[in-house]
Amino acid sequence: MKLVTPSFYKDFECIAGDCPDSCCQGWEVDADEESLAYYKTISGEIRERIDSVLDKDEFNNTIFRLTKNKRCPFLNESNLCDMHIAIGGEHTPFTCRTFPRFINDFGGTREMGISFSCPVASDMMWNLKEPFDFTSELNEIPPSLNDIDAEFYFYLLNARKKAYSIVQNKDKEIKDRLVELLDFGLKIQNELDNYKEGTSGIDFFEVFNNPEVINDEWVQKVKSADREAVILNSKQNENIAMYFLFRYFLSAVYDYDVLSKIKMAVVGVLVPTYFGNDSWTIHLWSKETEHSDVNMERYKNELRNNVNLSVLELKKRLK
Repeated sequence: MKLVTPSFYKDFECIAGDCPDSCCQGWEVDADEESLAYYKTISGEIRERIDSVLDKDEFNNTIFRLTKNKRCPFLNESNLCDMHIAIGGEHTPFTCRTFPRFINDFGGTREMGISFSCPVASDMMWNLKEPFDFTSELNEIPPSLNDIDAEFYFYLLNARKKAYSIVQNKDKEIKDRLVELLDFGLKIQNELDNYKEGTSGIDFFEVFNNPEVINDEWVQKVKSADREAVILNSKQNENIAMYFLFRYFLSAVYDYDVLSKIKMAVVGVLVPTYFGNDSWTIHLWSKETEHSDVNMERYKNELRNNVNLSVLELKKRLK
C-alpha cells in the first residue's frame, strides 16, 4: 500500500500530561472490538475498572463512560492514562492509540494526517512556514477492500491537485484564491449532477452553535464573534484550507458531493476570521465538530443545504 502523509506528519509528538486540552476529556471514547477482546483476557484491578465503566451510547456503540466532570475514567490526577500504565499503550482503544491522527483508505492508498483537534497538532499546522505538501512511501500493508469507482477516484485525485494549486497560489490574496476555489468546486459539481443548493437555513453564525457541547469556551467564542472581521492574507489561512482539502476532498468518491468539501475548506478559514485569529480557536472548533458524530453530521447537512453556506453567500464573506 502507498502511504501519503503531510511532510510534517512525523514531527508530531504527544506531550501527554503537559497538554493544555487533553484528548482524554470532553468526549467519549469508543471501545473497539479488538480492544474489548483483549480486555477479556486480563484480570485484576484494571479489568474490574474497565468493566465498571463500559456503557452504550445513543448509536449502540460500546464506550467508556466519562466521569461527572467529563474526564476519561482512566485519566489520573497527573493527566496520564492509568490503562496505558497498567497494560501498555498498545492495548488502549484504537482511538487512543491513533489520536490525533486520521486515516483515509482508498484501496491501494492510505492517507494519514493529524487533526486540528489536538492543540499541539494545531500549533504545528498554524505555525507551519514551509509549504503544506506531502510525502509518500510504500509499506507492507495490503490494499483495503472497497467498492469505489476507480475512474472517479483518479479524477478526484487530479482535481484535488488543482485545488491545492489554487490555494497555494501566492500571486493572489487568500480571499481571491478561495473565491476561485469555490468556482472550481461548483464547476466540478455541475458536471457531476444537478446540484441544488439550499434555499433556507439558520443564520451563518448559528451554524457554529453545536447541539453537543464539548467545551464551553467554544460556546463563548461563538457568542463574542467579530461579525465584521475580514480574512487575513496569511499563511495560517492557507494551511487551514490545505488541511481541509487533504482530509475531506477525496471522500467525495463515496457521495459525489465535491462542493461541500470545497465549502468546508472555505468555512475553515472563516473560523479564525470570526472567532479568534489563533491556533487555539481552530483547535476548539475541530474538537467540537470533527470529533462529534452528532455535530459533524449536522455540519455536513448545513454545508449541503443551508442557503447561508451557499457559494453565493460564502463569496460575499470573502470580499
